[in-house]
Amino acid sequence: MELAAAAVGAVVVALISLCAGAAKAQLQVGFYDQSCPQAEVIVRDEVGKAVSANPGLAAGLVRMHFHDCFVKGCDASVLLDSAANSTTAAEKDAPPNKSLRGFEVVDSAKQRLESACKGVVSCADVLAFAARDSVVLTGGSPYRVPAGRRDGNTSVASDAMASLPPPTADVPTLTRMFAKYGLSQEEMVTLSGAHTIGVTHCSSFSSRLYGYNSSTGQDPALNAAMASRLARVCPQGSGNTVAMDDGSENTFDTSYYQNLLAGRGVLASDQTLTADNATAALVAQNAYNMYLFATRFGQAMVKMGAIQVLTGSNGQIRTNCRVAN
Repeated sequence: MELAAAAVGAVVVALISLCAGAAKAQLQVGFYDQSCPQAEVIVRDEVGKAVSANPGLAAGLVRMHFHDCFVKGCDASVLLDSAANSTTAAEKDAPPNKSLRGFEVVDSAKQRLESACKGVVSCADVLAFAARDSVVLTGGSPYRVPAGRRDGNTSVASDAMASLPPPTADVPTLTRMFAKYGLSQEEMVTLSGAHTIGVTHCSSFSSRLYGYNSSTGQDPALNAAMASRLARVCPQGSGNTVAMDDGSENTFDTSYYQNLLAGRGVLASDQTLTADNATAALVAQNAYNMYLFATRFGQAMVKMGAIQVLTGSNGQIRTNCRVAN
């Protein structure tokens, strides 16, 4: 029975991978070259202004793209507001998404795009472009984003709860959740590197500091000096935030991986990458080779950005990213 279940699981992953590949083939670099030549320039300009005023928004936009794609595909469903007359909350109101930032940046870009090319550029593509531009603005390498996504018109909070990896996930859980969308373990470790920018709430890792089953009550995988410092910043019940990449939270670099090797990963789902031989080897590869990490990251983002996309006559081009047409 176990072998049969494994075989079925392998077939499911293979089918998802084939579907992702087919979707990617329908996306095109330069999709708006004729229909809206300034599309990517407009998005880059709005992201640039926003990140210049608030550097933390870069991480927010990258995270938002990830959270969109991992919930029934990259269809901008994470941008939809909960309907006032509905008893079902939208994705953005699910607990894992309540700390998302950058919605106003997408709104600003979309408003300009509607003025320049009405009804042409999807919100899903705006989000994909904005994530790429955020990586570049914080020091990462540029990568070409295939476009042509269309927007979905449904968004359900419970879908986000079921699909997004929790901050306490271990390697088997992470591997399974990424494989569901045809992403390899290498791509999982690489995409986790997005945590080289941004902050996280104390509540996401407080279990590593208090009441842990160890002599100190703290997670032994966490560097002791860092655990003490985090405990000072994050007293029990605190709503504070801390950098996920200590000392380098606004720069897209490899120090996130270097911190993991030193036991300085803040989230359990990050530090766990060094607890498995295969993922630990990938962490070590990325830790001191920026070119390798940047190359892998761009490729992984493009692949992630093609998850279950709507193209052609499917979906819609929202006029307002917060509301379905």
